[in-house]
Amino acid sequence: MMADCCAPTSPGNNPIFRRALKIALAVNLTMLVVELVAGATSGSTALLADALDFFGDSANYIISLAVLGLAPLWHTRAAMLKGATLLLLGLGVFIYTAWQIQHGRMPEPITMGVVAVAACIANLGVALMLYRFRDGDANMQSVWVCSRNDAVGNLAVLFAALGVFGTGTPWPDLLVAGIMSGLSVSAGVRILISARAEQHQRRGGGCSTGHQPGR
Repeated sequence: MMADCCAPTSPGNNPIFRRALKIALAVNLTMLVVELVAGATSGSTALLADALDFFGDSANYIISLAVLGLAPLWHTRAAMLKGATLLLLGLGVFIYTAWQIQHGRMPEPITMGVVAVAACIANLGVALMLYRFRDGDANMQSVWVCSRNDAVGNLAVLFAALGVFGTGTPWPDLLVAGIMSGLSVSAGVRILISARAEQHQRRGGGCSTGHQPGR
């Protein structure tokens, strides 16, 4: 296992990162509940897909907080776990969207739009707060990628609400849900690749250069 050559950039040494994670966790748990309720009552698959993103991010923040201060190896393992979580959630959303095509109902666009705006504001605030940590180790990078992707997803839900309102059909909602599932799968794969590369680099005795696993 690598010694302390990367210790200065370890999130365990940064109380600002720890505090930012706690704030991000509180925001994500709140919006998770809001979007689950709104998605179920409005019939929006895109909102439920976005709620799954909030769930995944909440789990990711909890994992990140759990490994703060531990050896760099655990940061890499945490990133791999988070990447796998994003990948599985994305696949789950894709399957649910396919089911909704056959059995879903017309979503209510006003609720979709209002909640999407609130979620976008929340996620943009979290993404800006975590922006400074985007070039850290794989664990720090994965936190930034999740927050950035959620902000993009919220904007997509807002456009889906406008599409449903304008066309009078559920297809914009289902299309956005499918796109969001693809974003989740893509982010999960990139985080896994970055964490795997970091793991091999540590085994070889080098330091991570902090390559960003974003798109």
